[in-house]
Amino acid sequence: MSEAIIIGAGISGMACAAALADRGIKARIVSPGPSERSQSVMAAGGINAVLPGHEEGDSVASHIQDTLRGGSWLGGKEAVTGLCTHAEAIIRHLEKIGTVFSVDEEGHPARRAFGGQSHKRTCYCGSSTGKQIVSALVMEVRKHEAAGLIERKLWCCFHSALIRDGVCYGCLIFNERTRSLEVLYADAVVMATGGQNALFGKTTGSTQCDGYAAGKLFMQGAELKNLEFIQYHPTTLETSQKKMLISEAVRGEGGRLFYTENGQRVYFMEDKYGPRGNLMTRDVVAREISGTGREVFLDISFLGKDKISRLLPEVKDLCQKYGNLDITREPIPVSPSVHFFMGGFAVHLNHETNIHNLFAVGECASMYHGANRLGGNSLLAAMYSGEIAAGEIAARAGGGYVPDFSAFIQKESVLLKKRQESQSPFPVMYIRDMVAESMNQDLGIIRTESSLDAGLADVDYYLSVADRIHYDGSVSMYTNYSVAAILTLAKATLLCARFRKESRGSHYRSDYPSSREDHAYATIISYNHGECQMRLDKEYEYER
Repeated sequence: MSEAIIIGAGISGMACAAALADRGIKARIVSPGPSERSQSVMAAGGINAVLPGHEEGDSVASHIQDTLRGGSWLGGKEAVTGLCTHAEAIIRHLEKIGTVFSVDEEGHPARRAFGGQSHKRTCYCGSSTGKQIVSALVMEVRKHEAAGLIERKLWCCFHSALIRDGVCYGCLIFNERTRSLEVLYADAVVMATGGQNALFGKTTGSTQCDGYAAGKLFMQGAELKNLEFIQYHPTTLETSQKKMLISEAVRGEGGRLFYTENGQRVYFMEDKYGPRGNLMTRDVVAREISGTGREVFLDISFLGKDKISRLLPEVKDLCQKYGNLDITREPIPVSPSVHFFMGGFAVHLNHETNIHNLFAVGECASMYHGANRLGGNSLLAAMYSGEIAAGEIAARAGGGYVPDFSAFIQKESVLLKKRQESQSPFPVMYIRDMVAESMNQDLGIIRTESSLDAGLADVDYYLSVADRIHYDGSVSMYTNYSVAAILTLAKATLLCARFRKESRGSHYRSDYPSSREDHAYATIISYNHGECQMRLDKEYEYER
């Protein structure tokens, strides 16, 4: 192929663009802002890899097994094997392009313990690993920009794909500066749009990752997968604006969870699960914290000021700035929050969706994490998936016939203008806030049939008025027109959760508290003439 469009400028998008440029293929990166403002910079804890000098007993096979087990065996053995096998090469590549990892006494990348893992294998850059990787990739991308192989289109958002007979030929983007649609044709389109934080309002992530692209492409025929698997990070600090992530690195360095009873500390995770109880998988820790019904704290003060300042400076500064807390002397009040989405576009091993030449990488692609992601695997998957998609795109012949999309483009332009002129009494941000309230209440850590039905009833009502929501000049035009697709994605997510009548990984149904072998497959959801259709399917699963 000769040219690809990449929607999203975070780690997975830049990794894909750079890998395409390395192969002589031009990439256009479309994003609402620079990479330095992407959600990827928020990734704190680290990136997993089994490297020389690893902890005794560790191996790539152990990393594979931990990932499969942590994902309740839905990750797919072939996919996970590729991910873990290439981890060392990814670390070496990141070092080569300028990522500054924390090192041990011998000058090798230092490693810390992360939840659900049998050994210390998480490499890190203090507690700002994502920021370091973004900085290195930005410089790599700039090198290719100077050579004319990468072009950035800033202040632009994905609007819709150009699809005909199951083949993608490009996309429409919305330019916030001109407040108009632009047409981009290409041999392949790669979605690197992250998760769907806006469905839940206040989360640990960026609300720029709102799920619109997934919802819109779903309505255009792209299949989605495993939307019910939503990871709640167990330790966040609540502020007026968002949930601030208290990195798993804190527990990896020895942090202890507790609540107080009769004036005494109760280390409930250690009491129930033993010495490594604080490093159980995130779904387990989040449910246990929620189940205490008490205010829970995370204590790291016993490490001392010097060690905390050296190992966790960003966490120390964050707690001081947003919570007026000195973590060298006092514990951190923590609670679970929506953090990561294991579900997303249903992709094959090459990261192509069911739409030919439409790919998805990073968090928006459901592939490696199964029912629950291990900490440290998201950055690894972002890098690896970008490379895999780039390799597949480069191997294909490009160019050729492009259908006439003029009627479709005209229709989308008319609908956009109609939204600007609508005078309904329903403001868009009111609907966005109400759907977030419903999703948090009805699709929380613990779910039931009745709660999911209540959420569906709310979303169905919001969808019934979506076409009459009026233009709100106080927010962007994109925010106004994106609401219908976001609501459709919310409905699809609730339907997937109701469809999976079992508990597995991050999906816990109190009315179906056990896992079922006949449900040990992906939930695939498709959209056909306004109706959502679901199936449990082996098509996207591999040997377990």
